[in-house]
Amino acid sequence: MQIDATDQRILYRLQENGHLSNQDLAEQVALSPSACLRRVRALEESGLIRNYRAVLDAEKLGFELEAIVHVSLDQSRPGWHEEFLAGIALHDEITEASIVTGASNYILTVCTRNLKAFSQFVEDKLSKIPGVRNLSSHIVMRKVKNRGGMLPLASWR
Repeated sequence: MQIDATDQRILYRLQENGHLSNQDLAEQVALSPSACLRRVRALEESGLIRNYRAVLDAEKLGFELEAIVHVSLDQSRPGWHEEFLAGIALHDEITEASIVTGASNYILTVCTRNLKAFSQFVEDKLSKIPGVRNLSSHIVMRKVKNRGGMLPLASWR
């Protein structure tokens, strides 16, 4: 799908606030409500807009600890990659997982209620996934920037 400057403005605004009404969005991007709705539906149907969701406040919900965990796997095991993916899929504490280059095979973001819960998660669950060779954890002390997966669309302007 080819996107123009108006589509870019729609994407930018919805990324900032996916809860905007069509009327408010139309006003912000200088379109009629019907034209705006047609464009949003086209963006959704093309897959450029995949989903809408609420961003929750982890701390207010009692999740006080976030950690970045580097995982190295025993790659000599048959199906090591698929086995690890199946293992991490079982655990909601893992909020993000990326395959990376470098000394680790994966970097995980893990969210738990506290240090005790994190320790139990690592000892009882993560370290027991078949093929895990080495774990290196980094506790997040304070987030100084968090765009929550938002893309740098401001550069389109």
